[in-house]
Amino acid sequence: MRSSFYRLSLLSLFATLALIVTSCEEDVRYSGQTQYLGGVHGGAPTTGAPTDSVSYWDGDHIGGKPSVKISLKEQRAYFYKSGMLVGISQLSTGREGLITPAGHFSIIQKDINHVSTKYGDFVDDAGNVVMPNVSVDDKKPPGSHFKGAPMPYFMRIVDGVGMHAGYLPGYPASHGCIRMPQFMAENFFKSLSTGTPVTITN
Repeated sequence: MRSSFYRLSLLSLFATLALIVTSCEEDVRYSGQTQYLGGVHGGAPTTGAPTDSVSYWDGDHIGGKPSVKISLKEQRAYFYKSGMLVGISQLSTGREGLITPAGHFSIIQKDINHVSTKYGDFVDDAGNVVMPNVSVDDKKPPGSHFKGAPMPYFMRIVDGVGMHAGYLPGYPASHGCIRMPQFMAENFFKSLSTGTPVTITN
């Protein structure tokens, strides 16, 4: 009798899980028509980037004090309002040698059109890229000048580190900043303010 009850309970659980999986696949947040991973401003192709089946936002109609928790191990950010989870974002944090710092921080600056003063490209007078992915301290090719990388929806948490919209290749690849899909960066940016607590764990 008891084994029959357990068997029925397990069948019920599997049926429920099947329904959940089916509904997630049909959810617009996970459909193949939404490109969450991609270029700096979201318009670039997602060449080589994995499909984002993680990121979602449900916080527009929920009030309360915001907070953010970031897991470097999971490469995810969790956005809360009054302790309630309202959004999850896939991330690309600092690569080896340029690790995103762990600890307790808060938002100290917001800049919707932020441009890096340290990393970017060397370009010619017509704006053509002569040498990509450089530091401002690198040797410039003749006839070129430094152009900082755009970091839209920048939310600084400490020194040169902040959250912003950027390309997500599926692994830690930044110079220490916390990149997220543009639509998530937009939602984070509009929903937090200076002083919002941000906790980063390894």
